[in-house]
Formats: sequence, structure tokens, C-alpha cells
Amino acid sequence: MRVLLIDVNCKNSSTGKIVYDLYTGINENGDEAAFCYGRGPLIQEKNIYKFGLDWETYLHALLTRITGFTGCFSFFSTRRLIKFINDFKPDVVHIHELHAYFVNIKPLLSNLKENQIRTIMTLHCEFMYTGKCGHSVECEKWKTECNKCPHLHDYPSAWIFDHTNFMFKQKKKLFRDFNNLTIVTPSQWLADRVKESFLGDKRIEVIHNGIDTKNIFYPRDTEHLKQKHNLTEEKIVLAVAPNLMSEQKGGKWVLELANLLRNENIKFILIGVDDLSRETNDNVILLGRISNQDELAEYYSLADVFVICSEKETFSLTCSEAICCGSQIVGFECGAPETIFENPYARFVEYGDLSALTEMVTNSLKDPLPKKDVAAYGSSKYSIKTMYSKYLELYKS
Repeated sequence: MRVLLIDVNCKNSSTGKIVYDLYTGINENGDEAAFCYGRGPLIQEKNIYKFGLDWETYLHALLTRITGFTGCFSFFSTRRLIKFINDFKPDVVHIHELHAYFVNIKPLLSNLKENQIRTIMTLHCEFMYTGKCGHSVECEKWKTECNKCPHLHDYPSAWIFDHTNFMFKQKKKLFRDFNNLTIVTPSQWLADRVKESFLGDKRIEVIHNGIDTKNIFYPRDTEHLKQKHNLTEEKIVLAVAPNLMSEQKGGKWVLELANLLRNENIKFILIGVDDLSRETNDNVILLGRISNQDELAEYYSLADVFVICSEKETFSLTCSEAICCGSQIVGFECGAPETIFENPYARFVEYGDLSALTEMVTNSLKDPLPKKDVAAYGSSKYSIKTMYSKYLELYKS
């Protein structure tokens, strides 16, 4: 069996790590995998191909902002990808993210349909059934027809022109007669939304994202981190996200929570903060993005509670990473996480209810579960092995 995987990145970012794990598992299983990606550093491994041209990616991003069209450029990069697909002759093409200014969606999907290649598309966000949005948040126009987008300036951003109606109709037309397509979502919450979209007539499967619970995300020794940050007996509340202080990731809520609990023996560590010079209370430690996965796992292990305050999440890889390192989860209801991570290992309150969140964090710190029990639950649910076995079954079905 030959499987060709497509994503924005390879080995980095949440989806890039997931797809590389699938690539590794397929090859170790005795089948043959190829991994095509559009952005990031050049990786020289067998059948790993960066088809995206960096100059064209930058041009694509600029043209998207100027024209308002998303996923409609990258002509040369897309030709390179299609040539690789035709040369590799896969039995299955497994697509992940197609936003991020690196591919022209229409010729790619048209090629797969014309050649009747079995295609699996894992939706990590809502981009493929909306006019342009990765997360539609409160907007439900995608259920009927996108137009007059209320999130025009959100990623992927358009400065002036709103062509979401055109792009919505184009996607709907592309998928209409795509009979060899299976949709996968990482959560039942997202699957239920897909069923309400124009993709609702496709085969839809739910497979949770998996992480490396054997070599990376497991409870670690954290004594050196305590010394580094002058920690003694404080309880630790951790928040992690790329661009944590954005409206979407909700870092402001974590700072407000820290302010409410400033007189308690609690330290708040925020990872993924762009501006480390911002003023905070003494009970807050701000850190930038941590790309080293072992270091990140150590911070997860240090935490007594991991807090998530996102507007919307279709899975939340950070929650699975935290829980596999033994950290309990407390957060706002934001879509998928409250349907995936189970009580008592994870507890959620209504979005924006800071009072309830404060009470939940306080109670979790006063009456914690043993870290080994939390980690054991996590590794049984969200490991690479579990994810890969389900995808392998789907590839061969």
C-alpha cells in the first residue's frame, strides 16, 4: 500500500508532528508513505518533499490580503505537488491542512477526482466548508451560504474585498461529485458540524489526534525547573498555546485568573507569549514559544493544573500533551475539548465565566488526582499507537 500525506508543515506545528508520526508508522508497518509539505525548513528523508516555493508562499499571502481570495494562488507550487502525486502513484492520498497560503485547492482536488484516487481529508479546523474561516466562532452562515463575512480580517485575512461567497460556492462544487472522499475529524463535536455543512453527505469518521506518550509526553523530573524559576511550595497553573495572548487563545483570561488568585500560593506560567515585557503580577511567569518538545513536556509535568481559555478548539493537542504528563485540565467550554477529555481528569465551565473557572482551578489544586493516574488515562486514550491503528484500518478499508 502506498499512502501520500499532505500538510502545511513537516515535523513542526501540531499537524506537522501528527502527519510525520503517520508517515513513520506507515513505513515501519511495511507499507510505503510519502509526505508532501508546503512550508518550513527543507527535510531530506526518503519520500519527503517540500513542494512549496517560499517566494510563492509570500506572494500567495500578499495576494490573499489584497484580493480577498483564499487558496487560489501558488500556481507553480501546486504543479510541483501534482507532478509528485502522479509520479508516486499512491493508493491513498491523505490530506490535512490546505490553508496557510501554500497550495491552490481547485487543481489539487480536481486532479484527485479525475484520477479517482481514494482520498482521506482530516479536518483540523473548519476551513474546508467555510468561505475562508478556520474557526467560524459564532457565525453559522456556512450551514447555508457564506457571504458578508463577519471575520474578514481574521486569519486568513483579507484587507478589503469579501469573496467568501465565491469561495464557498467553489468548494461546494469541488466536493459535490468527489465520491472517493472520506472525511476524518479529531472530535465528535467537529464531526457533528461537518454533518451540517455541504460535506454532510460524505463518509465521516472520528479519530482523535495522537501524541508520542512513550518518548516525549510522560511525567518528567522537574526539579531543575523549580530551581530555574525559584519555585518552592507553590502550586503551578500552566497555559500553553502559539500566540497565547491572542483573542482566539484567551491569554487575557489567564492573566485575569492570576490576578484574582494573586494572594494565593500559586504561580502561573504562560508559554507562547510574544511580548515578554508586558507588566504582570508577581505570581506570573511569561515565556515565549518553546519548540523543544522535551522541555515542553517538563513544563507540563511541573504543572498541577493546565488551563485552556480558547474561543474555539476542534481538538486541543495541548490538552492531550498536558494530561499525558499528569496535569489535570480546567478550562472554558470551547467546542471539542469538553467532549473529548473526561471528568475527573478534565473539567470545563461556560466560556467567559471567570468566577466559575477560578473556583474550579482552586478546587482542583486543593484536591488533586495522582499525577500517575492522570498520565495513565491520557496515554491510554491519546497515544500515537492508538491514532495510527485507527488510520491504518481506514487506509485498508
